[in-house]
Amino acid sequence: MTGLKPIRDLAPDTDHPITVIVIGCGSRGYVYTSYAKKFPQGMKVVGVADVQEWRRNYLGNKYQVPEEMRFADFRDVFASKKKLADAVVIATPDNLHYAPAMMALNLGYDILLEKPVAPTEKECKDIRDLAMKKGCIVGVCHVLRYAPYFIALREVAQSGMIGDIVSIQHMESIQYAHMAHSYVRGNWHRSKDTTPIILAKSCHDLDILRWIINKPCKSIVADGDLYYFKKENAPEGAPAYCTDGCPHADTCPYNAVSIYCKWKEHLGVFDLRGDKNPDHILAKLKDPHYNRFARCVFRCDNDQPDHYVADMVFEDNITASFSMDAFTCRGGRRTRVMGTRGYIDGDGKEFHVWDFLTRTERIWNQKVAEIPEYADSGHGGGDLRLVRDFVEAVAHQDPSRLSSDIDVSMESHMMGFAAERSRRTGKKEKIK
Repeated sequence: MTGLKPIRDLAPDTDHPITVIVIGCGSRGYVYTSYAKKFPQGMKVVGVADVQEWRRNYLGNKYQVPEEMRFADFRDVFASKKKLADAVVIATPDNLHYAPAMMALNLGYDILLEKPVAPTEKECKDIRDLAMKKGCIVGVCHVLRYAPYFIALREVAQSGMIGDIVSIQHMESIQYAHMAHSYVRGNWHRSKDTTPIILAKSCHDLDILRWIINKPCKSIVADGDLYYFKKENAPEGAPAYCTDGCPHADTCPYNAVSIYCKWKEHLGVFDLRGDKNPDHILAKLKDPHYNRFARCVFRCDNDQPDHYVADMVFEDNITASFSMDAFTCRGGRRTRVMGTRGYIDGDGKEFHVWDFLTRTERIWNQKVAEIPEYADSGHGGGDLRLVRDFVEAVAHQDPSRLSSDIDVSMESHMMGFAAERSRRTGKKEKIK
């Protein structure tokens, strides 16, 4: 598709590397700091913090971080009351974002902050207000904004090519095994302990709708529930753990032994040290430290909805509908944008644009756009492009290098909190 801006490569526009301390050395911390390995001229990791020794030492060794800059407790990063780096990357679990973010902002650190910003509306606003008061740059990890696919789709939608945007349909497919891993067995299985799934999983999607439409959301109404993953749906004779010899193992698609040992999916939660032998994985599933991932999906203390719908009204009466579903064969997103002169239909990798006047169709995909493979950059190339822009924003002290500031990034969170209130009360919520 011609006429669109070329997609920039990953190299940073800087004349010096920024220094960062990563707080939370799990999968997201690992991904974001990998930018330093690819582009040492842009980023240097000078400190790591994680409660798990093997994780902080894995990253610490990778970036030759001195022992005195390896912290078991994130509070120790800020104990000296002096800045030890230009910025911090906060990639801790959702319920552990608030404290390190507030400590960092009080000392004047710029922050790359994993989404969601915080578990509660008040905590989100506290972080936003302090960031604005201190003049700190906070890049919220809404990585889809930085994926070439969504950048191009938004550009077409905003260009007038399909006329005025009237409505959008957007669907997020979680994928059945991902749902079981993360939101039934895993870290986000209870909304009260982390965040509601509309924020934990789908604040990306609410943000993308806000970004494509480019106008504030005025109201939202939502519904959804936990349909399947509950004890009354457990088949007769199913034990508490899949590793206890479930008689339904061969007929259950959610069997933990199959997901982890056979299909070898979602293994990042285990300390495998590179050993993906099925017997080694099975031993991890039986380890008390990890055996929650072996629990029968019908015998977990989960409360996250496995299907969710929301309808929104944006400024100028533009409407959007969103659905999130666990029961899909693969993950991904589908977006349809309806305009007065045309229509966009995309599947997360390719989108088609129809012109009503000429009745012609144009296609955007990676090959058409002449974009090389997004090696080692997840979310369709968005992960490391986000880090590139954050590096540039900090290096130049120019927050406009990011696609949005903390204030705009927070709008999708307010939409999510309002959606969850609506789902629980059955009432339409105004977005304030």
